[in-house]
Amino acid sequence: MQLFAERKAAEAIPFLQQAVKEAPNYVEANIRLGQLYEFVRKPELALSTYQAALKIPADPAALALAYQGASQILLKLGRYADAIPLLETFAKNFAPQSSKAKQVQRLLATARYGQEAVLHPLSVKPKPLSESLKIGDSQYFPVLTADEQTIVFTMLKPDGDEDLMTATQTAEGGWQTPVPLSTNINTPENEGTASLSADGRLVVFTACQSKRGGFGGCDLFSSQKTGDTWSKPENLGPAVNTRYYESQPSLSADGRQLYFISDRPGGLGKRDLWRSTRSPNGDWNDPVNVGAPVNTAFDEASPFLHANGQVLFFASEGHLGLGGYDLFMSRLSVDGAAMRWGEPGNLGYPINTSEDQASLFVAANGNRAYYSFEEQKEGLSQKSRIYTFDLPDVLRQQVKPVNYLKGTIADARTKKPITATIDLIDLRTNQSVSRVATDAETGNYVAVLPAGGDYALYVSAPGYLFKSLSFNYTDKTSAETGMGKGVALDAVLEPLGNAGKETLNNLFFESGRYELTGKSRTELERLAEFLKVNPTTQIEIAGHTDDRGDPAANLELSKRRAQAVATYLSGLGVPPARMKAVGYGKTRPAVPNTSEEARQRNRRIEWRVL
Repeated sequence: MQLFAERKAAEAIPFLQQAVKEAPNYVEANIRLGQLYEFVRKPELALSTYQAALKIPADPAALALAYQGASQILLKLGRYADAIPLLETFAKNFAPQSSKAKQVQRLLATARYGQEAVLHPLSVKPKPLSESLKIGDSQYFPVLTADEQTIVFTMLKPDGDEDLMTATQTAEGGWQTPVPLSTNINTPENEGTASLSADGRLVVFTACQSKRGGFGGCDLFSSQKTGDTWSKPENLGPAVNTRYYESQPSLSADGRQLYFISDRPGGLGKRDLWRSTRSPNGDWNDPVNVGAPVNTAFDEASPFLHANGQVLFFASEGHLGLGGYDLFMSRLSVDGAAMRWGEPGNLGYPINTSEDQASLFVAANGNRAYYSFEEQKEGLSQKSRIYTFDLPDVLRQQVKPVNYLKGTIADARTKKPITATIDLIDLRTNQSVSRVATDAETGNYVAVLPAGGDYALYVSAPGYLFKSLSFNYTDKTSAETGMGKGVALDAVLEPLGNAGKETLNNLFFESGRYELTGKSRTELERLAEFLKVNPTTQIEIAGHTDDRGDPAANLELSKRRAQAVATYLSGLGVPPARMKAVGYGKTRPAVPNTSEEARQRNRRIEWRVL
């Protein structure tokens, strides 16, 4: 018992083995021996020792630790059917409303849930992502860009140091040999559990006990990529980081929202999910607790916000599962200005097992999932490797897929890349869905495009005419829209002083009428704001039609539509003297009127600088 108290397990075990051999009915010796077997990670020996103790005629109170130890090992091994009768017997020793009874009932609920889940497995076939990614002792917490062409993960070195590594996909679909993410980011200290924006140009990661300076033991830092260079990491500041634990970040696709784990005061349990939003000046606002039903009185871990911004994956010890940490999914509901995460659902077996599960990443298209899997040997965790699997249909249907746009924004005259902002606006609500910026050196961008609505996309830069584009995925299937395959969209912006012109692609009229519909306000507010920012600019607003119908009627309709736009802009504060409304009818088609699609392109409103 002295060796036991000093945690010298290897020395204590032979004495306890001898005690059990000489006195098989010695309850305490059996229980202590079982505990030492657990301590040295020999679960099967511990289980058989506890089971031997339970066969000894003794006061149930004396056997409590044997019941507890045996049942928890059975749950850990996934032997739910064996655990249930043991727990049912154990539960009889406690008053129904006692704290101990509630603990046993919780274990019993886990055993029953696990037994049922194993009987109804999902069609999941995990496989290692790539042999080329197997570097260091372990790899875990994988995150990818929206196009799945770049991966960032945490690598554990033999000396215990954690670094962030990255790899890109080859043309053949394999993965290149990983390289350190950046010498500006990795240090001899630990860096890990990163999150990427959809374009892969903003990373938030965890650094613990860092010489970079911080507020607590583990803080969150960010770095921005320009061209091929990552900036010096910056602490996210005192709103996000505290003297408590902050870790396991998850960025929204546009990098404007951040979910993370913290044990700061104000939560429902020790470690909870918290959310912070990024203000336009780049500062992170005071976080709010995600609250129930996501957070529980137990620990939550590893949040992952899907690229659609409407599905949250996370790990939890508190929700009913198969034992330990299980992975769950919650969907966002919005009621006016209030947003609330719904009741979490367990992802099921074999995604979840009796072992701890964490760090799930689901691709933007909803087809694939990536996670770290701890390879087992003799019941012990060995090395953690990155695995992938196709998301089963039952889960894929709950994850709204998103498409992504990627391309380059350049000057229309010089063809040089420019720093531009890409805004995605929901035309039904006039609310911003996402905002991303191009790379200052390359002009490249990646923007997530959700399904299920009318969206306006605006590309703008100081000193240039803005470009508007329209996307409608309301009633189209994934196959029809090519969801998840990505859309290549390069764009050139006309310098303000070159008398360029652009089409207003998000103006809507009823057929044959000139009254603007409500969905047009987003476009008109954009144009009004442009004219306010450039107060000396004068423009022509030109209406055009296709070749169908009476030419005189078409000409009149085009004039009235152009004038309706000018009148609306005047109501937004633009002086009428700065606008000239004209109609050209069918006389200036953008393309030949050879198809319905072509005619639709010709029915348009253009604006040009005078």
